[in-house]
Amino acid sequence: MEKKILIVDDEVGIRLLLEDLLGSEGHGVYTAQTGKEALDLLQVHTIDLLIMDYKLPILDGIEVLKQLEREKIDIPTIVMSGLVENIKDEIITFPIVKKVLSKPFNVLEVREFVNQLLA
Repeated sequence: MEKKILIVDDEVGIRLLLEDLLGSEGHGVYTAQTGKEALDLLQVHTIDLLIMDYKLPILDGIEVLKQLEREKIDIPTIVMSGLVENIKDEIITFPIVKKVLSKPFNVLEVREFVNQLLA
């Protein structure tokens, strides 16, 4: 069965890269540019995996995580950041966060991890 992935990043290049990569693995992919857009999409679609940048316009990644926690929405999440060391301690307090990815990332590692997570 096709798994649904939501990719949230304000950089169009990253969204397209991940959309191509994970779409070619047979997953259904939705994308959003902001944390607010992501929350709106989560109201409408059933998502199996959330891949989200930490630094987002309007609502940043941490606010999205807090909102999901408040609403008891349990979606495995991968958080991406250019400054992993600065955010890791804060991010790992959220049980839904399965991995913190450092940007730039290795696409093969991302693909492998996503496939393991969704298997």
